[in-house]
Amino acid sequence: MTRSALRVDAVLVQAVIAGALSFAHLHDLAAAAGQDGWKAWAYPVSVDLLLVAAWRRLRTDGPSRLAWCWFLIALVASLGANVATAGLLDLDDVPAWLRILVAAWPALAFMGGTLLAHSSAGRTSASPAPDPVVEVEPEPAPVDSVDVAPTFLPVHPAPAPPAVAVPAALVDHARKVAADHEERTGARIDADTLRARLGVPPHLADAIAAQLI
Repeated sequence: MTRSALRVDAVLVQAVIAGALSFAHLHDLAAAAGQDGWKAWAYPVSVDLLLVAAWRRLRTDGPSRLAWCWFLIALVASLGANVATAGLLDLDDVPAWLRILVAAWPALAFMGGTLLAHSSAGRTSASPAPDPVVEVEPEPAPVDSVDVAPTFLPVHPAPAPPAVAVPAALVDHARKVAADHEERTGARIDADTLRARLGVPPHLADAIAAQLI
């Protein structure tokens, strides 16, 4: 516990020393640029507060162009003032362009602080997906029943079976059998008897009987 407290205290001391030196350099540069009295002390506060505000925006809302832009502007202003007071710039004869930058800094810092404090984080919550639209098919309109007379298809008679070709010799033999049957029985021979006597199929017996008439 003691070591942790010592480490934190050392960091705080280092931060206080660095902040005091940077604060003094910014004050000296502002005073050399013609900002005397309380105005020279207000410049370091303005630069450091803008730097802290931009860093806080980066930590809370995540990286963004706005926060990074103003963080870099404040960092360049702070580093520039520290480097300028290291003997590279004659503080007794400050150039005109630097006087213009120092004089324009309050308006620039005010705009940056306002944007960092009041601009939205740029994160919009995802809108819920719309519910799927279910298309309902319209019910078909009822159709009035209409009495329709039944239609009957024409019935075609079955085609007659093709004529069976009977050999002439078989017909002559059948005539003899029919004559013999008529002499013995006194009646004409029928198709069944003719088929039995000749030993032919029924359709052939019918064809032979038709020729005997």
